[in-house]
Amino acid sequence: MALIEMKHVSKQFEVLVRQDRFWGIVKSLFRREYVTKRAVSNINLTIDEGELVGYIGPNGAGKSTTIKMLSGILTPTSGEVRVNGRIPYVDRKENAKQIGVVFGQRSQLYWDLPMRDTFGLYQKMYKIEDAVFKRNVDFYTELLDMREFIDRPVRQLSLGQKMRAELAVALLHDPKIVYLDEPTIGLDVMAKSRIRTFIREVNKEKKTTVLLTTHDMDDIEQICNRIVLIDKGALIYDGALHDFKTSYSPGHLLSMQFEEDDVRIADDRLQVVGEEGKTKHILFRQDRISVGEAVSLLTRQYTVTDIRLKEPNIEDIIKQIYSGEAERTVQLIG
Repeated sequence: MALIEMKHVSKQFEVLVRQDRFWGIVKSLFRREYVTKRAVSNINLTIDEGELVGYIGPNGAGKSTTIKMLSGILTPTSGEVRVNGRIPYVDRKENAKQIGVVFGQRSQLYWDLPMRDTFGLYQKMYKIEDAVFKRNVDFYTELLDMREFIDRPVRQLSLGQKMRAELAVALLHDPKIVYLDEPTIGLDVMAKSRIRTFIREVNKEKKTTVLLTTHDMDDIEQICNRIVLIDKGALIYDGALHDFKTSYSPGHLLSMQFEEDDVRIADDRLQVVGEEGKTKHILFRQDRISVGEAVSLLTRQYTVTDIRLKEPNIEDIIKQIYSGEAERTVQLIG
């Protein structure tokens, strides 16, 4: 079942043209000039129940504008938006009851209150039944390991502890959909790992649909099974993460050090893209030859003293797409 539907959605803003010269500033006092900026352009998007979707793009691509339209904060200039059958900007209250939102750089916690009291406030705000409230508080306290700080004021919590608390609050009322904006920003390695595990567990246990916006591609790799790529307001990719890597990646990079000096690789499935002494950097695509077959083919012909394999890196692929390179290359790691 489709929980989120966007059909031919566009959003544009009128932006004031600022004048630098004196007479231009005087003129603007009487007549202001505006230019139209298109933040989102003709987006068609469907997200089903229980999906983990990474919504990615550079700054200014239109990600936040999309989330605001789905949340009911903004009204699209054209097109149709529905979240669980409702039009968000028409039925904002009902829409708010079925969504949870976490912003990595903005807090919805009360600074001087301990988390236990904050949970109580959100229970009243969302009118959560006592049995559901107790079950969810216990579930998230255990899953996020919050027992040690649930009775401490928010101002005394570390950044990682605050983010765990933000996630618990956003999910307390059992929303069908949760929008996560940079949920791991500024966190250390252990805190990031805990948050990522938590998101996957909630999705598994409660079938919560997750739309994640982030610049951390490790978040995408470890959480999402589908990515939506947006640039300059337009959708440029929508599909499975694995298919994205297969379609856009130049391939796997195999670095092999040979004992022999005269090594010739004649198989057209293996492309030598660099050499350093006796080490050759060999590029290949798994849809043409597997890793095992490539290694076996070369070790049967020559004596290999060292092997390194670099798998396709989603961050490198996306950089190359945005840079507009016609032929995508691989950065060699020494």
